[in-house]
Amino acid sequence: MMTADYAARLHTVLGRIRAAEQRFQRPPGAVRLLAVGKTQPAAAIAALAAAGQRDFGENYFQEALDKMTELATLELEWHFIGPIQANKTRGIAEHFAWVHSVDRLKIAERLSAQRPDHLPPLNVCLQVNIDREPTKHGLDEAELAEVAHAVATLPRLRLRGLMAIPAPAAAFAAQRRPFARLRKLRERLADTGLVLDTLSAGMSDDLEAAIAEGATLVRIGTALFGSRP
Repeated sequence: MMTADYAARLHTVLGRIRAAEQRFQRPPGAVRLLAVGKTQPAAAIAALAAAGQRDFGENYFQEALDKMTELATLELEWHFIGPIQANKTRGIAEHFAWVHSVDRLKIAERLSAQRPDHLPPLNVCLQVNIDREPTKHGLDEAELAEVAHAVATLPRLRLRGLMAIPAPAAAFAAQRRPFARLRKLRERLADTGLVLDTLSAGMSDDLEAAIAEGATLVRIGTALFGSRP
């Protein structure tokens, strides 16, 4: 695909985001776009970067590290959004600005201990298994508050908010329901004194529903890159 094609897709996705902000009375610019480059080549990342995209999400550490090395001259911000293996926490802590998929305290503790001192605190979101799917990673709602307060005390981390990947749904109202639950969970945590400014929610097929329920960051892959190789 040519660079112009990526630019056109980026323009379309940003248009969807801005339209949803307006439709659901969100402030202009309230929602940030994270381009998800899982299995996409570095050249595709570079093409989107040339069109103005700066935030990129990756699911696999080694694949991400290879792209970071190849694209080191570009000023990009990298987000880790995939399941986290304990033996990968050091590399993640050393190379990423954000981690969206913290799903247990042990992982947060390792990221905190392994974040280099010369880097700013690592921005983290807690992943919630919002639909209680047995095959999905994420914290149960019942344990969320305890883990959130523990993570908020860890040095070298900055707890930013919550992330979820709901079960797919076709109807707009059905798409909104899990995002509404996620929003309410963040509100409950805020009532306990935690300052959380991020809801990482929404993908290519449901970003409007996520924005309707307060998403501040949408993770978009297919609508930007097309089908995975």
